[in-house]
Amino acid sequence: MSNTLRPYLECVRSTLTAALTLENFGSQVVERHNIPEVEAQTTPEVIMTPLTVSRNEHEHVLIESSVNSVRLSIKIKQADEIEHVLSHKFTRFLMQRADNFVILRRKPLPGYDISFLISNVHTESMLKHKLVDFIIQFMEEVDKEISEMKLNLNARARIVAESYLGAAQF
Repeated sequence: MSNTLRPYLECVRSTLTAALTLENFGSQVVERHNIPEVEAQTTPEVIMTPLTVSRNEHEHVLIESSVNSVRLSIKIKQADEIEHVLSHKFTRFLMQRADNFVILRRKPLPGYDISFLISNVHTESMLKHKLVDFIIQFMEEVDKEISEMKLNLNARARIVAESYLGAAQF
């Protein structure tokens, strides 16, 4: 992990750890229902103030928490058009398989690339610190993966250009 990324991820880690103090909270509107309040927004008194952790203007995390759920939305760094396309394709690939990632949402919030929803059911069945570790590792790996895909794309483009220009010369 680079030295510039470490403080950002540590801030996300500590904020997310504090936000994941969740408990079972039944719906105040529908009897015998337990829905994530951060998604439903039916009871305003149980919704906490959203918090944004920002590394720069292109890379930030929105943490919205309530008494029984936390929604984490991530904006992935996209310095140029290639990274934008690669990021979109990669996150779309992951979101199509959201059932395999229990806490991944199928649609991110507007303005973000990917979103996670963690409810009290998840914190009761999984270890809280492992959930936080997964999110932090995901943030590290997605940045590495997109950078690696960009390098591979540029290398392939260079090979194609060399073979095309080599074939054009007589």
